[in-house]
Amino acid sequence: MPLEDGRMQRFVAALLTEGGALVEPLGSEGLEVLVPPPLQQALEVGEFCRLGFSTTPPEGAQRVGIESDWLARFGRVLGERGRWDRRVLDPETRKAPDAEPLLERELGLENATFRLIDAAPAWTRYLVLEFRYTALSEEKREGTQRLAINLATGAMPEAMLERMVPWLAEHDDSPLPAGTVLPADWERPRLIERMRHALPWRVEGALAPFMTGLRRRLVRDLDRLHAYHNDLHREAGQRAAQLTAADTGHQREQLRIAAIAKEYRAKLDDLAHKYALRITVDWVRTLELVMPVHRLTVQIRRRKAERIMALDWNTLARRLELPPCEASWSTERPRLACDDALHLVAPAGLAPCIHCSRPYCRACHLQRCPKCGHAETLAAFAGKGTTSPAAPN
Repeated sequence: MPLEDGRMQRFVAALLTEGGALVEPLGSEGLEVLVPPPLQQALEVGEFCRLGFSTTPPEGAQRVGIESDWLARFGRVLGERGRWDRRVLDPETRKAPDAEPLLERELGLENATFRLIDAAPAWTRYLVLEFRYTALSEEKREGTQRLAINLATGAMPEAMLERMVPWLAEHDDSPLPAGTVLPADWERPRLIERMRHALPWRVEGALAPFMTGLRRRLVRDLDRLHAYHNDLHREAGQRAAQLTAADTGHQREQLRIAAIAKEYRAKLDDLAHKYALRITVDWVRTLELVMPVHRLTVQIRRRKAERIMALDWNTLARRLELPPCEASWSTERPRLACDDALHLVAPAGLAPCIHCSRPYCRACHLQRCPKCGHAETLAAFAGKGTTSPAAPN
């Protein structure tokens, strides 16, 4: 998305001023900067420089834009600053939701029942992690992906954050009331495990149009390549069929057929390298949001088993944070409860094994079917299990 007018210029002016540089506006689209020694090395500039922020920068100015290497230079100046921030929000919305109708309308368990045990005000902490992804093939795509986790309930309400962003921009931090009890930090292995399962699907979803275009062009090039070499192969085969096996022309056509097949395989390898896709994801920053919620304590029942879980009603977004699929941590609906541990999963999380046809819970058994040992991976967008390269035990 294009930056608003002057945003990059204001950012650079503030960053350099904070770093000790003397900055003067150069019209409405440039800066004159006297750079101290510590910044000169990071920015790869001399003591005095001019920076321009338009398509036609001022005379003698170096152009600064998001498509250049200047972002990397500014990153060196920033270092680790801005990687972590904490905001305390108090929208002063204390009216509790009508909990039972809300659960009936929103929770939507297809094979289990639930009962509201308690509803009370509480405070929670959200970790909002932002990542930058780069997809490199014959073309390049970059973007950012957000991952939000409610540390009290484990919900992942990224969609609700869009409603909260305007409030964040317009309001300062609120004081945290004395005696407020907040959920504890997650242990590092638990947080990493959640990101390992939840982030790839979201990045793939963001890249889905790009990947669809790659597949379409790959299929087109494969069809053209096959058609071309198939015609050559057919013509050489027809000429060889008109000659006897002892004829030197027949042997020549056989060599030509072998050469066509070899060239076809080489061209297939070239296409495989051309369209190979490499995706890298880097952590950018983490924002901790502390805010009040209404916490609903719910009992989930299936057959003779039961489970107690907490759901938060976000007072700012005014929405119930639904539990994610505990097999994939996606937001796909509806939810089913497994028999063993009452994990709430998407339908694909209880699908039959593609090898032995026995249904099993992918949250209870992350890697293999408990009956036949067949290794499967839950496919995010196909909604089904796919065979893993690993051999079954």
